[in-house]
Amino acid sequence: MLIEIVVTFFLLVGSAFVLVGGIGLARLPDFFTRLHAPTKATTLGVGGMLMASMTYFLALGTPTVHELLIALFLFLTAPVSAHMLAKAGLHLRLRSRAPLPPRPE
Repeated sequence: MLIEIVVTFFLLVGSAFVLVGGIGLARLPDFFTRLHAPTKATTLGVGGMLMASMTYFLALGTPTVHELLIALFLFLTAPVSAHMLAKAGLHLRLRSRAPLPPRPE
């Protein structure tokens, strides 16, 4: 009974973060703020869902490393991909709310 409550808690927290990230992606005004929402909130959301999965399978007595590998891959690739997208946006001089400084020649 306690395990179901813990798993449900992690699933609800993870789902809430994914929902907030999705809403931020749809509603935020420009590229750079849209980039922030899914990389932060969705990463935490998937982390919460992975915690729920780890808790569930540990309670069954079958520990797996799949969730740890997924979390490691996600936490390594999400910041790198967000950084590369932000640099591409700066290179293309995409508009944001704040004006960009002049490019040094």
